[in-house]
Amino acid sequence: MSIGDQTVRAAELIVGMTWETWWALVLGFTLSGAVEAFVSEERMTEILGDDGWREAALGTAFGAAASSCSYSAVGTARTLFKKGASGVAALAAFMFASTDLVFELGLVIWVLLGWQFVLGEYVGGLVAVAVMVAAFRYVVPQSWFEDARERVRAHDDDECAACGMDAGDDDAVYVDAFPDAVFCCEGCLTAYEARTDVAGDSSLGERVLSRAGWKSAASATTKDWEMLWDDIAVGFVVAGLVGAFVPTAWWTALFSADGSFEAVVVNVVLGVVIGVLTFMCSVGNVPFALVLWTNGLPFGGILAFIYGDLLIPPLVNLYRKYYGWRLAAALSLSLFLSAVVAGAVVHVVFDGIGLIPPQGTVDGTLSGEYTTVLNLALTPVFLAQVYVTFGRDGIERRLVTGAAKFLRLAEWIVGTVAVLGTAVGVVANVLDALGEMLYDVGGRSRETVRRARLRAIRRWRSRPNAEATDETAGTAEGDE
Repeated sequence: MSIGDQTVRAAELIVGMTWETWWALVLGFTLSGAVEAFVSEERMTEILGDDGWREAALGTAFGAAASSCSYSAVGTARTLFKKGASGVAALAAFMFASTDLVFELGLVIWVLLGWQFVLGEYVGGLVAVAVMVAAFRYVVPQSWFEDARERVRAHDDDECAACGMDAGDDDAVYVDAFPDAVFCCEGCLTAYEARTDVAGDSSLGERVLSRAGWKSAASATTKDWEMLWDDIAVGFVVAGLVGAFVPTAWWTALFSADGSFEAVVVNVVLGVVIGVLTFMCSVGNVPFALVLWTNGLPFGGILAFIYGDLLIPPLVNLYRKYYGWRLAAALSLSLFLSAVVAGAVVHVVFDGIGLIPPQGTVDGTLSGEYTTVLNLALTPVFLAQVYVTFGRDGIERRLVTGAAKFLRLAEWIVGTVAVLGTAVGVVANVLDALGEMLYDVGGRSRETVRRARLRAIRRWRSRPNAEATDETAGTAEGDE
């Protein structure tokens, strides 16, 4: 297959996966935005103050109803932890569940991989949370959490008021209306403004029935899109390129087809490692998970790959910055262990009861009619959310800003390609010149050696009693 054919194949994969999952993404983010708008952090913090299994279960439930953006999940967990939620409930249960047990993730997995993976994802997620909670309750000292909480409270000046992420960089947004708040992006500012408008409603029922409440829900949904769209786009593009260009034989050599428990564990560990190296969030990882599944990574390895999204280097660096090296190391090791245990346990159990589909088979995609209907039905919902959040002027401003960013990106790509092309040309010319020089030096050296050899032969023939070597010398000269 030529490079042109592979490029076309990659484009087909990208467009196909985007079309199949669009409705699921819109529906999932809409539900997450509604939960974020109607359930207050203060109420969650009150409920999650203890480190018992009940609080862990509630933290898991709250997390599963929250945003699937890994960065947002980490920021919200940090906020809950700072306000008084226990490390078990906030950093173990809530943070993991709000990334890997959310509704939209299950929808995308179902569309691309099948219902068995959805069931495995949720069962494995509960196993992972149990491992995390056990590690935090029985292994990590309580004093580490208290020290980390003091650290968070002492360094919260640059925390985004909407999502809890670090906002102390050049892109931070400040407004006169909220002089004591800082925001990591305009989407978070808009969501915070809408949330403030509905804050006066005293009950959940009043918030649900109010226009301001649904505007807040739309703003929260749009905020998640603004934070996550690039991860999702990169996920689709990487999956398409890898699926089209990487030979199947490479994956076959990497993944073990042996069905032994040891091979399962090895593949699960490989899945986590690949998940760490992708630098993408859970939803963005699913298209790549499809590529890995069709190329030989077993069922448990796929689950572990998705669970590895909380271990990508940027997030590990955030753990260090937020909680210090000690708790960050404990948190990272616990996340790695939970992903491996969950992937291996679910693989063995599902294999035993016959729930693992044949390797590489995919039966999750809806028929074309259903996909088309759902996309046509939910796309206006997405457009309405964007319009309610930003208004016409805000949309125009963002389109102009987005176009400028795209042009800068295109300029950077073209410039990078030009620089690389120039560098390759320079290197090629240098290698060509070096090759010619080496060829000339080699030729001259060979000629020098040949002449020295002939002179040695002649001197040998001129010596007394050298007649016996005349035939040999003559033969040598003839060879030259």
